[in-house]
Amino acid sequence: MTGRFLRASGLHADIEPDGRVPGAYILSIGGAEQSHVDLRDPAHVFYEYLRRIANVVDLAGPAGQPLRCLHLGAGALTLARYIQATRPGSEQHAVELERELLDFVIDKLPLPEGTDLTVYFGDARQEVAFGAVDGEFDVIVLDVFAGEDAPAHLTTPDFYGELLEILAPGGVLLVNVGDDPPLRFARRQVQALAEALAADPAGGTIPGSLAAIAEAGMFSARYPGNIVLAAAHRPWPQDWTQALLAAGPHPAAVLTGPELEAFAGS
Repeated sequence: MTGRFLRASGLHADIEPDGRVPGAYILSIGGAEQSHVDLRDPAHVFYEYLRRIANVVDLAGPAGQPLRCLHLGAGALTLARYIQATRPGSEQHAVELERELLDFVIDKLPLPEGTDLTVYFGDARQEVAFGAVDGEFDVIVLDVFAGEDAPAHLTTPDFYGELLEILAPGGVLLVNVGDDPPLRFARRQVQALAEALAADPAGGTIPGSLAAIAEAGMFSARYPGNIVLAAAHRPWPQDWTQALLAAGPHPAAVLTGPELEAFAGS
């Protein structure tokens, strides 16, 4: 497949077949793998961190029930495809900084039939605060971070507070945090989300409303990788912990309460 130049970043995007999975494709940006899409089976989520996010989405409402979802950072729309496959009729919205990227992805990797997706082009925070993004969402996914190189204005308690304001009462905010040892950036994001929850009028706190989900070894801070943070207005359901541990990918770990506070403060 041909590539596309991305004006905002100055990088080049490519989409190539995945030789390991028939019918699947890999989106690379600047030579680095960024997203994986299985056109034959959109419910197949290949990347570990995204599979963990999908597992939480599975718990966000009764199986098969449509959800209202906001994706901040669209990539190849892997999760949007998954939600359409597992929850047909979901209303989905995506904010992407790179107009050329999303045009390229949708042209080369068409969305599943019936996908209800509205796209906004621009900065995630700008679009949430001043753009056409409107209403409350059952699921909000923030997937724009690249460790310490993350845009600073998207890493603050204020921004997380703005996202909590548009999160439905029973909804879940999911933040993908990629980082390298000793995971200083990931710890700061736990602290920032905890601060936002403490100020949340709905009454969230770090012991009650925040969880960190990852491969178990990630919390040793000896390896690079991804940690998924999940925040809600309500107390974290303990049955979600058990369901996520059972769902994998294995070995899985879910930190909440004092364990998460210890990780954030260490």
